Amino acid sequence: MTKKLESLFDVESSEDVVDRMVNVEPVESKPLTVTEIETAMTKVDKIDAALPSVRDLETSDNEMDEIAQLAQDTFKDLMDLGMNVEARFSGEIFGNAARMLDTALSAKANKVNKKLRMVDLQLKKATLDARLAKEQQSSGEVSTDGEGVVLDRNTLLQQILDKK
Repeated sequence: MTKKLESLFDVESSEDVVDRMVNVEPVESKPLTVTEIETAMTKVDKIDAALPSVRDLETSDNEMDEIAQLAQDTFKDLMDLGMNVEARFSGEIFGNAARMLDTALSAKANKVNKKLRMVDLQLKKATLDARLAKEQQSSGEVSTDGEGVVLDRNTLLQQILDKK
């Protein structure tokens, strides 16, 4: 409904009606300390550093964002349309608007779930790599990486005596 019609008929604005329909309740939380924020930021940075190794992750994220934005825009349009039609037709329009909002929520949830699955797979791979390296090291197949110098006993003793 337009602002002129709202003022003419002395009704609530469509934003107020949408806020009431969505029924979002604020979540009470304690304020975070600086150390908690820094810890969380370092964890996020580690995850973000690990994620670029997966190709086309950003493409899918962008597509999910576009779908969510399109669904939200359609929801707003349908809510405006539902306010401007007769009451007997508005029920079906509001039902479709609710489905659009559900689609937007699903797109966002799928995006987060995909990232969590990728992180989980990367953690499993790192665990498997560490286990394989440990098994190879214990069986003597692979030596640890590093630089070494081959010395005979006499040269080593000479170096020790020179330091004293």
